[in-house]
Amino acid sequence: MTSPGGSAPWDLFGYFADHRDEVLALLWSHTWLSVLPVVFGLLLSLPIGWLARRYRWAYPPIVSVTGLLYTIPSLALFVVMPTVLGTQILDPVNVVIALTVYTVALLVRVVADGLAAVPDDVLQSATAMGLTRFQRLRSVELPLAVPVIAAGLRVATVANVSLVAIAATIGIPQLGQLFITGFQLSVTGPYYPPIALGIVLCVLLALALDALIVLGSRLLTPWQRGAVAR
Repeated sequence: MTSPGGSAPWDLFGYFADHRDEVLALLWSHTWLSVLPVVFGLLLSLPIGWLARRYRWAYPPIVSVTGLLYTIPSLALFVVMPTVLGTQILDPVNVVIALTVYTVALLVRVVADGLAAVPDDVLQSATAMGLTRFQRLRSVELPLAVPVIAAGLRVATVANVSLVAIAATIGIPQLGQLFITGFQLSVTGPYYPPIALGIVLCVLLALALDALIVLGSRLLTPWQRGAVAR
């Protein structure tokens, strides 16, 4: 992806037409590199957040330690991961695991607070109905915590779409590669189409993923639509 297809930001459509297959491949890579960490991060955050909610003494240390993970610079994490995991520097697994760490940092507090927001009288009613602790968690607490958890997922997903682009600096192909291409082609003069195209596609991807989470949240909480209608 080195041949220019225009000389101004509004030529991004022409650039896309000239490099459509390459750009779509980068978009697909960017998508799964953004989504997989959210899935893995949620699966890890649910039990950790439950522990923080179940044992009140554990909430401060768990939330503090996981929150500190987000302060690690992403580029440093991408570079360190191959040494820790024994992978190659260009292995996309490094990015997935690094972003899973950030997702856990964002979601543990959200899960714990979401479970804590379930009213006590609802929990007492579920217990009075004979539900075990696991049944109560699965059938009552998690469903009622969905709106709070979904709000955290939206933040984590949008953050991941942005952070994935940084991985282009170590050679992982995704939309961030368009920014590097734009800078490389701007050596002899400004050339913005790949940069503008990368920004537009990142924004559209973030909006699309955010809309999917909102839709999923609404499907999982049909009682909220009824409450709004009343």
